[in-house]
Amino acid sequence: MSTPGRVRVFQVATGNLGTEMIGRIQRHPDLELVGLHCYSPDKIGRDAGEIVGIDPIGVTATGSVEQIIAARPDVLTFHGVFPDEDLYEKVLEAGIDVVTTADWITGFHRDTNHPHPSGRKVSEVIAAACERGNSTFYGTGMNPGLSQILGIVHTADVAEIENITVTESVDVSCHHSVDTWKAVGYGRPVDDPTIGDSLHKYTAVFADAVYLMADAFGLELDEVKFGYELGACTEDVDLGWYFLPKGSLGANYIKYQGMVDGVARVESHLEWQMTPHTDPAWNIKGCYITQVTGDPSIYSKHMIFPRAGFDLSDPRNFASIGMTVTGLPALNAITSVVAAPAGIITSADLPLRAFAGRFKI
Repeated sequence: MSTPGRVRVFQVATGNLGTEMIGRIQRHPDLELVGLHCYSPDKIGRDAGEIVGIDPIGVTATGSVEQIIAARPDVLTFHGVFPDEDLYEKVLEAGIDVVTTADWITGFHRDTNHPHPSGRKVSEVIAAACERGNSTFYGTGMNPGLSQILGIVHTADVAEIENITVTESVDVSCHHSVDTWKAVGYGRPVDDPTIGDSLHKYTAVFADAVYLMADAFGLELDEVKFGYELGACTEDVDLGWYFLPKGSLGANYIKYQGMVDGVARVESHLEWQMTPHTDPAWNIKGCYITQVTGDPSIYSKHMIFPRAGFDLSDPRNFASIGMTVTGLPALNAITSVVAAPAGIITSADLPLRAFAGRFKI
């Protein structure tokens, strides 16, 4: 039986992020979990709670798109590492909205770096599916996603903006996604000539972040430039779940710069370390930083702390904080996405309440 007034959610994937979101959906006052789609055959047929390590919740994992559609959810939440555009298309044309944390903000990155098998732009395929199903597609997360929203809001009291830069300065060793870090080049020798292309291909969604901010400011960009610096491990580093040989990529500083007449105006920076033992090394601040140069200028840190009494001695608990702040911007926006017009939307299309958390009452 469904709970009246709650949005029926069908979740995809139970990796690091998806595992955290099962419990979060269960406790979210707006949402009701009605299904779970898994790609691993060993998970299909099992209770979702059992899969993610909590008590059974009465939702059995399935493995086909047809089963998603048959469940008639209001929205599908996608928490895989990489998008499943075939699944998106089928679900959207069936009239089910999609909220994803996988590699999508405006579609620029997907269109540029991941051609669709049909030869069409991915964004065109998804937009057409939305039109056929009168459905809505929204991508968000912590970064890109919430960090750009915070950046935009921080300019509300600035009269004249010269530059805005949003920086993610984090230790990424708690993000246990082997596929992600292999893709971007971590663990490869820093003189490997393929690293630059890998970093660009798999982080270019941060160019989408720049385009999102520029759109909010009504700023037409000439281009988004990509630049990077690499930090080489000064010793072998064994993280338990990932091994970084001496001399391999262990940290980076990436810039995506929105240019107007040769001047960087809107920027997204990524200051990442897998280990502090690199050369060069960066002063990781463990937060998201907004810097606005203008009249007046603004400097703001978005710092995240665990709830009172939270046990940080277990690395899995520490990692769950990162998963929470990545997934909650998606969950909290769901009611607004369901109410939004059909088509591909961004945060610029949603009301302020889409970015509001929920009180524990």
